[in-house]
Amino acid sequence: MPDSRYTLNTFRGDFFGGLTAGIVALPLALAFGVASGFGAVAGLYGAIALGFFAALLGGTPSQVSGPTGPMTVIVAAAVTSLAGDAQAVFAVALIAGGLQILFGFLKVGVFVRYIPYPVISGFMSGIGVIIILIQLHPLLGAPGVGSPLDAILRLPAALAGIKLFSLFLALVTMALVFFTPRRLARIVPSPLVALLGGTILSLLIGLPVATIGEIPSGLPGLHLPFFSIELLPKIMPLALALAVLGTIDSLLTSVVADSMTKSRHDSNRELLGQGIGNIVASVIGGIPGAGATMRTVVNIKSGGTTRLSGIIHSLFLLAVLLGLGRYAALIPLPVLAGILMKVGVDILDYRFLRLLKRVPRPDLMVMVTVFLITVFVDLIVAVGVGVTLASLMITYRISRQSEIAVQGVPYQPWHRDLEKSLEEETDFRIRTLSVMGAFFFGTTAKMQEQVSKLIGTRVVIINCLDVPFMDLSGLFALSEMIDRLKNEGIKPILVVRQGEGIRSQMVAMGYGDLLGADGIHTDYNDALHLAWEYLGDQPAR
Repeated sequence: MPDSRYTLNTFRGDFFGGLTAGIVALPLALAFGVASGFGAVAGLYGAIALGFFAALLGGTPSQVSGPTGPMTVIVAAAVTSLAGDAQAVFAVALIAGGLQILFGFLKVGVFVRYIPYPVISGFMSGIGVIIILIQLHPLLGAPGVGSPLDAILRLPAALAGIKLFSLFLALVTMALVFFTPRRLARIVPSPLVALLGGTILSLLIGLPVATIGEIPSGLPGLHLPFFSIELLPKIMPLALALAVLGTIDSLLTSVVADSMTKSRHDSNRELLGQGIGNIVASVIGGIPGAGATMRTVVNIKSGGTTRLSGIIHSLFLLAVLLGLGRYAALIPLPVLAGILMKVGVDILDYRFLRLLKRVPRPDLMVMVTVFLITVFVDLIVAVGVGVTLASLMITYRISRQSEIAVQGVPYQPWHRDLEKSLEEETDFRIRTLSVMGAFFFGTTAKMQEQVSKLIGTRVVIINCLDVPFMDLSGLFALSEMIDRLKNEGIKPILVVRQGEGIRSQMVAMGYGDLLGADGIHTDYNDALHLAWEYLGDQPAR
């Protein structure tokens, strides 16, 4: 809530920012409610509950939350997957909210920034295409469909039975929402212009098109969703997908808000607010949502700077619900379809699409794979495959940059005399295996390839001074190689960095017993002296 520095000017900005954001949110909430399969009122309920609690308890003061395109797509997928079981679908939203709260307590918010951009790009563009494909049917006057694949398969039938009045009204709506002059859009948001213009045109001409229908007035009741335990294997993956997507969607919007307000949001608190908001939405029969970028930008540009602006946005929608429900029932479905077509077009990642010919091929492959799986297979699978594929690509690139080379004792000015003696007197029976770069599961195969080159050597100095970190796979691969060297009668001496924690990690893993008390060093010069002493104590082969 506003702090002690809250002024009348701040309140004025919050009031107009929240009011303007509410006006923008109204047609979108109605449209997302219809698209979800639960009706327009579910979109309003979700926008009111999430908008209020996320603003009150979240970590981004100027952010406005509510139903969004990506979240609605997953809700619609849940309706299809759960055979229209409303209780089970709302249970998905409730569990997703609980997971978001858990993410906040576990401080997961900070990790969202590490999701590779090609994954986010492919996923968001895929969702944009899904919205466009699904809205084609109500735009043509055909019954709604539940999936993009159904939309494509049933498109010929929809085209054969096209209703020209619906198409005409949808095209007029799209023209209004796409081409509203900027000067007018600054005063009245283009989605509201399209909503009012399309609805008034339909009523004046008397177009025979489907409408939203009756919207319940009054406050919603509280209903804790119950479901059959047998549905849990279906519900949990959907809830996880909803929670993860809501987390990504909200925190990306928080970053946008930060850049506009020159402030810094609290990621984990934001997840707490979003989770509580989605739980309340599910309990009152509203669809879940997330931080909404367009509504947040409108709020900030209109003067909203504190939590009060998001609360005012929610209270405006509540007033609409209580007083204007009978008028909202007259809104034609083709008008909502036209507005959602604009939403789908806006979600497409044009920044990435413009660079398709120039982006690295591995990134392009990840983006296209995620996009295709999102549209034609499953959103949950798309995220999992995308993150896994991107991780493998990154692992491959890092492993390519890491080098593991076997050589004679390398030339360095500070041990020149010692090297000269070693080279002349040992006939390279002392060798150095140098590891440069990260030593992890992606580079362990290179390590194993080098062992055969060391046969016949008496002492091997394993130089890890250029290794910034070593994971468990690297530690195990290194210990296996040391065992092989010892079985060949070769003395291994290990040199690691002092300040990276690698030495203490190795001691904890039992390397002290494996290499002996003198086997691990942090000074390369000491390791060379030890190698010389060891070789001097051994008879020549």
